[in-house]
Amino acid sequence: MRGFAFLQSREGGHNALMHDIVELRDFYNRPLGSVVRRLLARRVRTHWPSVQDSRLMGLGFAAPYLGSFRGEASRLGALMPAEQGALVWPSSGYVNTVMVEEAMLPLEDASVDRLLAVHCLEVSERAGPLLREMWRALAPEGRLLLIVPNRRGVWARLDTTPFGYGRPYSRGQLERLLTEAMFTPIEWTAALYMPPINGHWLVRWATMFERAGARLWPGFAGVIIVEARKELMGALPKGAPARRQTRLATATGSVKRCS
Repeated sequence: MRGFAFLQSREGGHNALMHDIVELRDFYNRPLGSVVRRLLARRVRTHWPSVQDSRLMGLGFAAPYLGSFRGEASRLGALMPAEQGALVWPSSGYVNTVMVEEAMLPLEDASVDRLLAVHCLEVSERAGPLLREMWRALAPEGRLLLIVPNRRGVWARLDTTPFGYGRPYSRGQLERLLTEAMFTPIEWTAALYMPPINGHWLVRWATMFERAGARLWPGFAGVIIVEARKELMGALPKGAPARRQTRLATATGSVKRCS
């Protein structure tokens, strides 16, 4: 059934809309969506130039970016949240799509080497527990690649694309969420500097916009891309600086040497 799922935003109490699976599919079938897929797939490959013999899963609507890994990853699947709906993927061969509850992924502990999350974190009602579930499924030293709307970018302000729905994030917010979920961010990139206009002239100039935007207005990209590593021990919180003791505490009474 076609429709929208309503999520409660944590900022300002406004309702945020999450596209259903049909809307997501239709976006990527349009010229602008095709350009977005090409630009973001290139970024994903920059982070993961080789996934040979790796167990790779996509969460959210990551199917447009998983195709290039077919025949390379030893295990490949697309996990699609029930609130969004699911499509059969790929269109031929064995079906690698599973409809899931985001807080209870049907994966064994430490069973995934790489996890790609697209159209996922920003529309989750509980981002913290979702990240902890990702942490559980990833193997030690496993890698998570998040693509989320940038709250400073134009794409997050317009609802003409899926990146205009849900809660956009800043780099600081993402870093805090990842650290709390026992991930260590290891590389940050960004993409989608062109305006979200579905025009053929823009499609032709997309690469030029990306190059110019990365140099001239790097903070205003449409999406933030962060690769994070699973840690087995959480980082120690920053506390107050240690104070130097001016006096030493001494034990009163006599101390006898043991023979």
